[in-house]
Amino acid sequence: MAALTASQAPGAAPVRAAEPARQAAPAEHGPSVSGDTPYRTELPPLRTTKAKQGAPVAGATLPASVFAAYRRAEAALARTAPGCRLRWQLLAAIGQVESGQARGGRVTADGTTVTPILGPRLDGRGFARIRDTDGGAYDGDAVYDRAVGPMQFIPSTWARWGADGNGDGRADPGNIHDAALAAGRYLCAGWGHLPLGRSREWGRDLSDPADLDRAILGYNRSAAYLRTVRAWYAYFLSGHRVLPDRPAQTPTRPEPSRPGTPKPATPRPSGRPDPGPSRTPATPSPSPSPAPTRTADTPVAPDGPLLPLPSTGVKVPGTDPLTSNSADTMSPTPSPTAATGR
Repeated sequence: MAALTASQAPGAAPVRAAEPARQAAPAEHGPSVSGDTPYRTELPPLRTTKAKQGAPVAGATLPASVFAAYRRAEAALARTAPGCRLRWQLLAAIGQVESGQARGGRVTADGTTVTPILGPRLDGRGFARIRDTDGGAYDGDAVYDRAVGPMQFIPSTWARWGADGNGDGRADPGNIHDAALAAGRYLCAGWGHLPLGRSREWGRDLSDPADLDRAILGYNRSAAYLRTVRAWYAYFLSGHRVLPDRPAQTPTRPEPSRPGTPKPATPRPSGRPDPGPSRTPATPSPSPSPAPTRTADTPVAPDGPLLPLPSTGVKVPGTDPLTSNSADTMSPTPSPTAATGR
């Protein structure tokens, strides 16, 4: 993995790394959301100092359907857990690292991914070992669990934090609306320590850097993961552009031109040949090239550059260099209910 400092241009928003001791902090919820599965390790593109103040950062684009899911989750948590102060940019940062924004917004009209997004089997080979907890209902594996969906929930954490974000009556980890709301609920939930070694449920304030770090580490207990998510979080906070969904349209076919009968050139009647000495013929001037005709299907370039989603070439999790910080056996334990209005 490239070092964070090597990817940041001068003037870029600083991204604070957590202290090494914080890696063990999020054990309060039991297993991490993703089971510490592999994630996308690339960092945001470099910024240039020539960018206008307030202008969107080049490359900070989001598919419209995914963007809408993040904003909807932010609004829902603002009502049910106002003290959390969750910002949609944090969901975008995690969504970028976990699945490349649902593989570049490859979702159906209701927000469900076109094809399942699955992490590797958590069978203890390089990762945690988590036995099946859902009978293969979400991940198709009845022996071991796998992280599922655009926000990469393992079935045991989805059973606790899953949510219905689009109001269809189902909580589906493969749906971006459901997964974004569930991720927000998890990030906002936390624990406070009381005297005599006791603890109680205590919602996080994600505007507090310490709470923010603990929430991110709850997704994946790796300092490198924390740095990567923090970098994308700062990146989206500094600007973004929404890439609109393109509705399916029937292409218009131009009417075929009717073939006309070519008219033969009428020869000019020539006069009598001049008996005088022949003259050198003048060099004919080149005929002007005809202007290129534009067909009805030629696309019109947008007014501004339509920037691509950062690293849209999303690979299925598990094909990128794998990153893991633990191969210890993990047993899913029931998690406390968060005070999130559910």
